[in-house]
Amino acid sequence: MKLEIKIVYSRIIAICFFVVMGCTSVKTVGFKFPVDTTTKPILLQEKQTYLLNDVGVYASNEFDGARLNGFKKVNDSTAIVYVNPENTPINNSAYYAFKTWSDTPKTFYFTFKYPKDYRHRYLPKIKKNNEWSIIDSTSIYKKDNSVTIKLNLKKEPITVAAQEIQSSVDVKNWYTKLTENKKYVDIKTFGKSKLGRDLNVLNICIGDPRGKEVIVLLTRQHPPEVTGYYAFQHFLEAILNDSELSKAFLSKYNVLAFPIMNPDGVDLGHWRHNRNGVDTNRDWSVYNQPEVKNTVTYITKVLKKNKAKIVLGLDFHSTYKDVFYTNKIRKTTTLPYFIDDWFAALEANIPNYKVNEAPGNSTKPVSKGWFLYGHNAVGITYEIGDATPKDRIKTIGKVTAEQMMNILTKTKY
Repeated sequence: MKLEIKIVYSRIIAICFFVVMGCTSVKTVGFKFPVDTTTKPILLQEKQTYLLNDVGVYASNEFDGARLNGFKKVNDSTAIVYVNPENTPINNSAYYAFKTWSDTPKTFYFTFKYPKDYRHRYLPKIKKNNEWSIIDSTSIYKKDNSVTIKLNLKKEPITVAAQEIQSSVDVKNWYTKLTENKKYVDIKTFGKSKLGRDLNVLNICIGDPRGKEVIVLLTRQHPPEVTGYYAFQHFLEAILNDSELSKAFLSKYNVLAFPIMNPDGVDLGHWRHNRNGVDTNRDWSVYNQPEVKNTVTYITKVLKKNKAKIVLGLDFHSTYKDVFYTNKIRKTTTLPYFIDDWFAALEANIPNYKVNEAPGNSTKPVSKGWFLYGHNAVGITYEIGDATPKDRIKTIGKVTAEQMMNILTKTKY
């Protein structure tokens, strides 16, 4: 009996030791200007279908990725679309998405209304018959800070959105299809969001990952930033195209690709934050939020298990124009000349392309600073413009991946 008690006690001690070690091994990273990323209250939109009875016009937010906080008739041909952020303070990135239809065919006008100090940012996208398009410029009317659009309504719903909707289900469907029959891609669920959505990663490597340098790819920290996600898609598709270059690259490196960092915020139709009302790209220091905490924990475990190190981290976002936000500290990093070599290769291989770089060492807890200060790795925030055409995004995403693979496969720093 005493022997059994000792064995059980020893096992408990061992379990406690590994739990403690697992927690303490995830190092926090200091920044010059810390940000409070503790949970904040949010405004949950009431899911419903609005009906303007006397004109027979409907508007609905009852789908993932929707954002509509109110719908009110102005006259027989116009209604106000009320859109509020999940909480404040928040970036001026007013996101909206709703479906609309009518009992009878008619032309109808929708005027966007945001809280004071917030303005219309995104050019409306329209989805009809399962196809997305940008609204015709002749159907947009601007007066002072007010924006109104004209739509021809029928019984079949039209989706109106700030950016094309890519819900967490859409994202999963994409990467599941992409990785079919690719045995070197291991899709893992490494945690849960606040609302219990899976946090998934594509762990990609040909052969034994032990000792191989790690490249981290992130996207969708901010829900509406879909153009950056499209660049991430084409970037990853190039890495997984089974060319001789991709095979050589994946035989040398281990890629960890995180295709949706903020699934709650995406599906809730948030302007910027997660379900806890926090910008996850300000939490790369003390990891208060489950999305970042679970991601950092997973990366740390992979590095420890494989005795590996991160050499490059790319975080795909969207903003007003294409830009690469870089850190000025380079010579002491794992890839001291990569940025210069990469940008030169992009300009040489993308037609009529000039790299727009905005260098500056991270002072707030963003991912590119975490890569630098936490891992002495190159960190880049890879931004695509809100209105960059999709064919241009495809070219940029593909070539940036090809040139990254080409440089890192052939060059020794």
